[in-house]
Amino acid sequence: MKIGFASDHRGYKLKNQLIQLLKDQYEVEDYGTHTEDSTDYPYYAFKLTDHVLKNDVDFGVAICGTGIGISIACNKVKGIRCAKVDSIEDVVATRNDNDSNIIAFGEKMPVEKALELVKTFVETPASEEEKHIRRRKMIKDYEDRA
Repeated sequence: MKIGFASDHRGYKLKNQLIQLLKDQYEVEDYGTHTEDSTDYPYYAFKLTDHVLKNDVDFGVAICGTGIGISIACNKVKGIRCAKVDSIEDVVATRNDNDSNIIAFGEKMPVEKALELVKTFVETPASEEEKHIRRRKMIKDYEDRA
């Protein structure tokens, strides 16, 4: 299992903590930022989404100040399903129902909780229930037309 990480300057510290805690259990890739200097989250969101779409990584984790901006940027990319999550319930639902390939959260997420969210995200399978498959297909079909 390979996980890609990306953050802006506000998510830099949490991203690095998570990578250190996860690197012995999973393959990890750090797509930046690599400093705490002010930067623009869309740049790193798009770096992460490119690698997710090329299957360089199985899943992505995106972090910015609130998790909102970077999740919006990720979701502008065709084929990306990113959810801003705050709880285990959010993570299980977005993987199960939506087959999300990236999660996002904000810099203030406690590292222990963030660690639990990431592990749950990558270990939760997508549902094969017909209603979830149908809904995901509806989204993909609309995206293909746009």
